[in-house]
Amino acid sequence: MPIREKPLAHFINCYYGYGSWEAKIWFVGYEEGGGDLPEEVAEKVDYFFDTFQSAAEPTLADIRQVYRHVAFRAEGPKAGVYANRYEYRFGANAIKHGVWKNLILFHNGFKNEAVADVLDYQRDVFASPQQKREALIQLYPLPSPHNHAWYYSWLDMPEFPFLKSRLLYEQHVYPSRIKHLLENIHAYKPELVLMYGMNNINTLKQSVLDHFPDAGFKMIKAIKQQIPQHHVANLHGTRLIITTQIPALRHNRAETGFDWEAFGRSISL
Repeated sequence: MPIREKPLAHFINCYYGYGSWEAKIWFVGYEEGGGDLPEEVAEKVDYFFDTFQSAAEPTLADIRQVYRHVAFRAEGPKAGVYANRYEYRFGANAIKHGVWKNLILFHNGFKNEAVADVLDYQRDVFASPQQKREALIQLYPLPSPHNHAWYYSWLDMPEFPFLKSRLLYEQHVYPSRIKHLLENIHAYKPELVLMYGMNNINTLKQSVLDHFPDAGFKMIKAIKQQIPQHHVANLHGTRLIITTQIPALRHNRAETGFDWEAFGRSISL
């Protein structure tokens, strides 16, 4: 299945992630994982275009509906077990997502709530547009592998010259993405926005200050294996947290992890 130009342009301009803008907690990742298989990207892009092609503004999709339209492709013991990504993450035999698990725990800590079973919460509640508890947003729209490889340079689309490199792509989409994101923070006033895995902290902080001139950032130092270093600002009632850390182990090394539930509790104090 090829990636088509019109749906791709619409996806880049209008897709912002999953859930509801009315959610009280926004989790903003650098980008969604994936992107190494063009078929998977095409299925997401085409579903979004077919469902939201009349949208001309930042749009959040229903992750459970999107995943029903994305085939599960894997080798090894999981091959043939799941028909699509929905079954893999939300079905009866779903597998816990490592990053989502820690985001759920962060939410638990921040709200001082107990969740009986994280996997059940993932299946039924997490990033649901109906539940409106979390929004799962992407700073950059195109899925990309966690190793930051860039597979879009092979697309033969002369009208998208910025896809020839990751740097050109990020420079092209960042101004409008951060503008719309900050405008929506101002409009919807979520209780908390956590931006994680960010490698452009100074650029982000300047963008925030351009939009919210009276915001002041405070840097909180890390506590090893407990709280990651992060930057905090108050945006007219919305607490913004920016960190370079991702809610998962880096290279599967335990010493790179943090207690994300404790992190959430520290933010609520």
